[in-house]
Amino acid sequence: MTNNITTTSLKKPSNGVENKEYTIDATGKRLGRLGTEVATILLGKNTTHFAKNGVEPVTVKVTNARLLDINEKRGTHEFQSYSGHPGGRRVETLDHLAKRLGYKEVVRRVVSGMIPKNKLHTPRMLNLEVTE
Repeated sequence: MTNNITTTSLKKPSNGVENKEYTIDATGKRLGRLGTEVATILLGKNTTHFAKNGVEPVTVKVTNARLLDINEKRGTHEFQSYSGHPGGRRVETLDHLAKRLGYKEVVRRVVSGMIPKNKLHTPRMLNLEVTE
């Protein structure tokens, strides 16, 4: 399988930190494989200067999210949330979520589930851009 990731380096003039931009084409890729690939880049684990306590200066753009390879079994996968109140559990299947909000939201939720839930979660997720 070919690796179709393109990298572009952008200079930020204010602080001099180089911001890398990764573009990943999701055509024909499995959802979980794409998610781990994006999460690895957002966490900075693909760099030589990886640090758990910082946000890597990267931007990840995922294109063609609607062309993901999702089989029928995976379409019944459930995304759930719980409000903490009795009866507050909400469950939605992947197919229903894709019809309601699009594959952009499906990819965002999958990647969000693979990033640690700490104070760096939101800044890391802001570096993700998904287009259908």
